[in-house]
Amino acid sequence: MARTFSVSVPTIKRWLKRRRETGGVEPRPIPDRPSAKGAALEGWLPSHLRENDDLTLEEHREALEEAHEGMTVSESTVGRAIARLPECRKDGRSKKVPGSLRARRAGEGHLR
Repeated sequence: MARTFSVSVPTIKRWLKRRRETGGVEPRPIPDRPSAKGAALEGWLPSHLRENDDLTLEEHREALEEAHEGMTVSESTVGRAIARLPECRKDGRSKKVPGSLRARRAGEGHLR
């Protein structure tokens, strides 16, 4: 049986034990605590971007830290949060992210 599924014998034993105990072989969910920074960004960022779409990532980061005292985030975290927003996506690809260096360079005619 292990050779059929290309897994080790201990894996088969774990699956059989799990099926006896739970009735299925689905893996248990991995416990995880919600991200405080992610929740803060999701709630705060969309309205902030509508009002301040010309800021740099550094300026967005500073504004977030001012709005949420005690929270520190990196420019990368802010950039990834912006890229995940539905209004910053088109056809499964990222559009220009407001305030990003790439968007500013594109507007100024810089070549890379």
